[in-house]
Amino acid sequence: MSRESFQTQPAGSDAEYQEQILPHVSRTFALTIPQLPVGLRTAVTSAYLLCRIADTVEDEPAVSAAETYAYLQRFAAVVDGTEPAAPLAREIHARLSEQTLPAERDLVQHMERVIRMTAQLEARQRAAIRRCIELMCRGMHQFQRTASLRGLDRASDLDSYCYYVAGVVGEMLTELFCGHSGEAARHRAQLRELAPSFAQGLQMTNILKDVWEDRSRGACWLPREVFARHGFELERLTPERYDARFGAGLEELIGVAHGHLRNALSFTLLIPAAETGIRRFCLWAIGLAVLTLREIHHNPRFVTGSQVKVSHAAVAAVRLLTSVAVRRDAVLQLLFDWAASGLPLAAPADVRRGSGAAAAAAQLPAPATEYAGELFRASMSRPRRTSDGSSVP
Repeated sequence: MSRESFQTQPAGSDAEYQEQILPHVSRTFALTIPQLPVGLRTAVTSAYLLCRIADTVEDEPAVSAAETYAYLQRFAAVVDGTEPAAPLAREIHARLSEQTLPAERDLVQHMERVIRMTAQLEARQRAAIRRCIELMCRGMHQFQRTASLRGLDRASDLDSYCYYVAGVVGEMLTELFCGHSGEAARHRAQLRELAPSFAQGLQMTNILKDVWEDRSRGACWLPREVFARHGFELERLTPERYDARFGAGLEELIGVAHGHLRNALSFTLLIPAAETGIRRFCLWAIGLAVLTLREIHHNPRFVTGSQVKVSHAAVAAVRLLTSVAVRRDAVLQLLFDWAASGLPLAAPADVRRGSGAAAAAAQLPAPATEYAGELFRASMSRPRRTSDGSSVP
């Protein structure tokens, strides 16, 4: 997204604001959400924008880890309806640095509008969104606060990380889809089992594509144990010199992501064929992820995400072919197999479905006690402000 000045039109309804801001914070969701049935578009848009606010707060480098955690907990309370949105929005907006994109700053500033839209949703939809945000705000921070260029310890840590930043979204979408479609609800148990795996396939694809951009920010989400099997240490990774041992680890992770995307297709085929909008929403994301894995597989020496970006022509082909075949399960399976041909594929045991990752993630403790002293010192050192914005001793 561009860092040029950005501002939405202040006039208009909250719904118009959401439609206006969405393409500025996610071109992909701006493409796929309109495919959903009318009854789902507002809920999914609101949910995505709330997730993006949480992500923006987490990524802000000018705020300490302790303060970030406190903001995330307050934001979860706002979504839960136990804290007002406007004061928190003003406080966070004032702390955002130039590192935050203008559109993201605007979204934080207008947090209250998204909250009002969320409050108008059905009770079941609100409950699914609240659960997603609460888990994301708690779990995402646990990993961000310890991020380093050394990567994650184990593949199971990658599973847990993907669950917190993406799997919870998959579970939320499953509840929204089942609430919309009684036929889909008949497969709720299977869909819920597959949802975190679906989300992990998409998230792992992004992690592999963005590995160099993440490293430039001091983070690495690759598991060390995978690369250690090939004799490579992630601390030694550099764009100046390609190491075939790193490439071998990358291939192994491509195989795992590929396996998760096969689960994503299984999820999609459980959605009734008559629900073409939901299917397109899923299929377009799956198709783009598979093609991205192909780009990485064929160009393991890439050093920027733009070098493995899917072309506009390929995006158009995904949209056309999946739309034509959207009701035909056998054809969709053939299209997937054709697109994924030549990719490595991990053994089923290495592609954990969401239940295991969710159970592991749920055990992570909250750092409230650890942060208590730091938050107290920060509150004492920061000048208080009066209602007109002036500082007081």
